[in-house]
Amino acid sequence: MSVAEHEIGTLGDIIASGDIPGVDAGGCIHEIQKMYLHDERPWVVGYSGGKDSTITAELVYHAIQLLPSHERHKPVFVVSSDTLVETPVVVNLIRDTLDAINSAAERDELPITAHQVTPRVEKTFWVNLLGKGYPAPTPQFRWCTENMKIDPVTAFIKDKISRYGEVVVVLGARTDESSTRAQAMQRHAIENSRLKRHSSLPNAFVYTPIEEWSADDVWMALLQAPTPWGRSNQALFELYKDSNQGECPLVIDSTTPSCGNSRFGCWTCTVVTKDRAMESLIESGETWMQRLSEFRNKLAESNNPGQREFLRNFKRRTGRVTFYSADRIDDDSEHTSQVVRGPYLLSVRKAWLKELLTIEKGLSETEHAMKLITRPELHQIRQEWLNDPNEPDWEDSLPKIFREVYGEDLDWVQNDAGAFGSEEAELISELATQHGTSPQLVMRLLDLELSLDGLSKRSGIFQKMGSILHQDWDSLEEIQATRTVNGTQEYRQVAKDLALEGRTTDNGKSRRYRDVFEEVSDKLLAETEHYDALLKELESSTP
Repeated sequence: MSVAEHEIGTLGDIIASGDIPGVDAGGCIHEIQKMYLHDERPWVVGYSGGKDSTITAELVYHAIQLLPSHERHKPVFVVSSDTLVETPVVVNLIRDTLDAINSAAERDELPITAHQVTPRVEKTFWVNLLGKGYPAPTPQFRWCTENMKIDPVTAFIKDKISRYGEVVVVLGARTDESSTRAQAMQRHAIENSRLKRHSSLPNAFVYTPIEEWSADDVWMALLQAPTPWGRSNQALFELYKDSNQGECPLVIDSTTPSCGNSRFGCWTCTVVTKDRAMESLIESGETWMQRLSEFRNKLAESNNPGQREFLRNFKRRTGRVTFYSADRIDDDSEHTSQVVRGPYLLSVRKAWLKELLTIEKGLSETEHAMKLITRPELHQIRQEWLNDPNEPDWEDSLPKIFREVYGEDLDWVQNDAGAFGSEEAELISELATQHGTSPQLVMRLLDLELSLDGLSKRSGIFQKMGSILHQDWDSLEEIQATRTVNGTQEYRQVAKDLALEGRTTDNGKSRRYRDVFEEVSDKLLAETEHYDALLKELESSTP
């Protein structure tokens, strides 16, 4: 039996008849109206596409619809966050709902508008993972939540605060969702008020009209009546039934529980070991999502310790090699330096981008056509590759990869490309090897010189050169072989020895110990002079 067959009237009919036995739905509508009329602060209603945010949006819409037109005095903004990697079936549901709300609100002359926010292009999932080489998110390094969810919604709320002074954020949070959620709600409660303080925005307050509702109460309301904007909740019901999972809430701050337990959210989510929601959808007939699931699993597996050595650079994006603070002692009692792995290798990112585009092209030839990666993201990733701090892509590979998959070109900006190509990179690699230095180092210095070419003031050039020269340009084996400080005790002994070397007497008076960092500074200066000599020799030998 479908949801439509369960519907017995409008939402107003259900509320009036008292057919939601667990709650006083009529009292809830009256409270929403009272809160709306209380002041001039506009409302921002969070909508994630799940059951709780859906019923909250429905109640707010219905409550304002019942008010006389002259009392509908302040705007209500329904906002949804699209991370650009949302589960495809959820994306379609959310977009259809936002369009329906806007059309119905205009028809009903309500001050309600629906909006969708997205992360800035430099903050998206693919730009960070494929462009910058960030490792796939983990519970310990969940860089995605702030970049893709919190920041876009916060920017929207801040914009309304700048226009109106203060705002009220209306959320579908419920206390029985989890003890963590209940504690967070209680912690920010304001005495003798239904509002709560926003955890990070001083001029924003939070209102949770269904906080005492149970999950059964929510479904009772959703299944007995269509939405006030004229849509059935059949699609939402089928989505939950097929996936057997919960919703991913609209994340407005760091206290809001993010996804991470296989709820509806990003199809690329690697915070969980398995995406059971996607697997359930595939088992329920959405077999076209199988390739998405396999690609997501590949990203998740890249975080396995055995994979890191082969997929990720031994240098961080700072250009330096970082070692764990404590050394691991093997069975043979030898110290082994443990390297903190950096970004994904450029070759890995290239292969993954090609695979992602291939999946997208395959979907484009079916009824499930969609953009898995936006074209602005491709342009930004190209920039990231061209200016990669460890492996600058002088071959300008991204347009070639796109052409191989799609057989056409995008409107690439010509000056995005570096001044050098594959032939120059090959020549520099050959010459650098002859002179015993790093080709990537020479490329970075040449790129710096070109970036400053034609400027009347080349301020900071020596600082920028020093920053490049002080990075680790040797191979990992060479760095480990020359690494003299392997453990805390050894470091302390070296520091002590350096201090003793600097202790001398002058006319019977003791001089201060020589600081260990002065010794390090001297060594870095000598290294800089060495590289400078190599560069001059390279320049003189180049025709």
